[in-house]
Amino acid sequence: MRSIWKGSIGFGLVNIPVRLYSGVQNSGLDLDMLDERDHHKIKFQRINEETRKEVPYDKIVKGYFMSDRYVILDQHDFEEAAPEKNKIIELENFVDIDEINPIYYETSYYTEPEKQGTKAYALLLRALEKSKKAGVARFVLRNTENLCVIHPMDHVIVITKIRFQEEIRSMEDIKKVTSVEISKKEMDVGMALIKQYTSPFDISAFKDEYHTELLRIIKAKAKGKHPVVKKMKPKKATSDNLYDQLMQSLGGSKKRA
Repeated sequence: MRSIWKGSIGFGLVNIPVRLYSGVQNSGLDLDMLDERDHHKIKFQRINEETRKEVPYDKIVKGYFMSDRYVILDQHDFEEAAPEKNKIIELENFVDIDEINPIYYETSYYTEPEKQGTKAYALLLRALEKSKKAGVARFVLRNTENLCVIHPMDHVIVITKIRFQEEIRSMEDIKKVTSVEISKKEMDVGMALIKQYTSPFDISAFKDEYHTELLRIIKAKAKGKHPVVKKMKPKKATSDNLYDQLMQSLGGSKKRA
């Protein structure tokens, strides 16, 4: 893998030189957009809205519109905004990772220590494993400040980006169901249904079935065959009563991934 960032994790007065590697990849199919008439690929161009001419990549700059004009920024400006954060992931505090609501999670990166930081890296890794804590830190990646959690996974320190609170939309316009009455017997059956479907979490049991099926259709069409599409028949309850529906669900066979 190719590293995407090089810097240090700040652990107290200790700096641990590390490299970041992308920890995720897209499981979707790489589909191209084509002209329906001749199946040639669609090409995107960066066009000057005034001259309508294509702009070379090396002539593109970034600007912020203020009042009546653009203020142009260069790479030096981005680095000057937070010079220390461009090269360091600064640990600010430690938390129980269960305290972080999943809505905040974005994407994850693997870290690998540079040779001179191996022992300090091992110390932080094992301290996180033993304490069962996660570090909260900030760092700059691609000219953007990021909040992240630092946590262990399979003897590797993982950096998982999380959203800032202001990035989460308010729920004030969402209709809530706090006034809906649920009877004790409905709750009892609902809890029994959850218990019946409860099992240890095994991520390998969940596959990207949609794209697997889509690839099967593509291969069939490539051979000139008409693909047979599997149609799911949703189960229908025999009653409109919630309690009856729960009892039917509880009595049915447990679906396994």
